[in-house]
Amino acid sequence: MDDKYHIVKVDNPEESAWGIIGRGVGDFNKQQAGDNKFKRLCFVLHAPDQEIVGGVIAESYWDWLYIDLLWVKDELRGLGYGHRILTLVEQEARQLGAKNAYMDTFSFQALDFYKQHGYQVFGELNDFPPGHQRYFLKKYL
Repeated sequence: MDDKYHIVKVDNPEESAWGIIGRGVGDFNKQQAGDNKFKRLCFVLHAPDQEIVGGVIAESYWDWLYIDLLWVKDELRGLGYGHRILTLVEQEARQLGAKNAYMDTFSFQALDFYKQHGYQVFGELNDFPPGHQRYFLKKYL
């Protein structure tokens, strides 16, 4: 190992290291698998006062949609907003060429919601967090 290099902890990686490391991995992946046509997707649910009360953050690449975060404020759940948000991000991904989607959720989150929308469990981590499961789901778009 070369002693000229050293490793340090970075408290806010999104400010510098995230971009550099992400670009490095992205460049390597592009060399191996071609252009991934990466695109960030985001739909936000606003209240009348413009407060953000829900939304989705996702990515499209290599003809897949990855749903990173989907959230609707507690008092608005069950009113169809989650369905509309999920439908919009899936439609946008299809327009970008995505043929499949994947995501993960915990047993205390929205597993049934995603199953109702056609997602199927393909993996599970038990006791993550302790006493719960983490599920990995996919769907053909």
